[in-house]
Amino acid sequence: MTKEALKELKTDMPDTEQRQRVKAVWDGIAKPVNGLGQFEAIVAQIGAITGTSDIDISKRAVIVMCADNGIAEEGISHFGYEMTAIIAGEMVKGTASVSRMALSARADVLPVNIGIHQEEEIRGMIQQRVVCGTKNFRFEPAMSEEEALRAIEIGMETVKECKEKGYTLLATGELGMGNTTTSSAMAAALLGCSAEEVVGIGAGLSREGFQRKGELIKEALEKYRFKKEETLRILETVGGLDIAGLAGVFIGGALYHIPVIIDGVISAVAALTAERLVPGVKEYMIPSHLSKEPAAKRLLEELGLHPVLDASLALGEGTGAVLLFPLLDTVLSVYEGSSTFDDINSSL
Repeated sequence: MTKEALKELKTDMPDTEQRQRVKAVWDGIAKPVNGLGQFEAIVAQIGAITGTSDIDISKRAVIVMCADNGIAEEGISHFGYEMTAIIAGEMVKGTASVSRMALSARADVLPVNIGIHQEEEIRGMIQQRVVCGTKNFRFEPAMSEEEALRAIEIGMETVKECKEKGYTLLATGELGMGNTTTSSAMAAALLGCSAEEVVGIGAGLSREGFQRKGELIKEALEKYRFKKEETLRILETVGGLDIAGLAGVFIGGALYHIPVIIDGVISAVAALTAERLVPGVKEYMIPSHLSKEPAAKRLLEELGLHPVLDASLALGEGTGAVLLFPLLDTVLSVYEGSSTFDDINSSL
């Protein structure tokens, strides 16, 4: 992947005719029009993306991009790099939070090693490591342009492989030390706002850790002097390989016509990054929830998307996105099997 090739990517708009067909099915069901509100629109969006009014989301997965960030060396994480490898191993074994939730939701977990610091490979992961963690952006850009572009490409390739295997709905997740700091730094740069407006406590930071996190982001914004439109430069300078990989997943969703569910704030940063790099990909995104991180609301508003859930979630790993799977199953049971007004009229 080159910067020029990325700029040349074009996306189609989802199928308007199929969207209207799904809406017609909803309107024919014996219930108030738009009685299921946003869920009816999401189902119509899935139909438009996949090109059919026969909605099937039975084969679904959460893609978890796993990578460590050099900024974690500044003491803004509770744990060291070793924790990423430990939790990634739990994902493979099926005992991590997202693994348990995905099992309940009948979804697969696809953990991708795109930049874990530990050099030893973790068996069972999808091995696509670009480098063993990024550099510390306090002193130098986190990634080279080539590394960032390679991570984006990996995300796109992962979606292509999912398409070939018959997946029809994907969710996004991430894992890695320092990634709420990288995502907050990126959010501030992409939105053109201050560090104070976007910094949250992440994985339960102390007051001192929270203050340190804010100082690092403020320092980076002053050091690198970003312009809002410098999306790729922002990504490679203060971003992470997980965010770059997820941006690729969102782009891939648009290219291969698979709806992709946004998870929390890190996923939302990746979503906005993808939209800025390849305009139009937001039409293929489904927002799951409003993270309690301060940047989350502003990022989704910038995308013009409205989350379904607001439950102060902050677990990560894609857990919030996975929560949407069973909700959609329940809604589809109405779409597929309810009595219609024609059924009722014929029985009168």
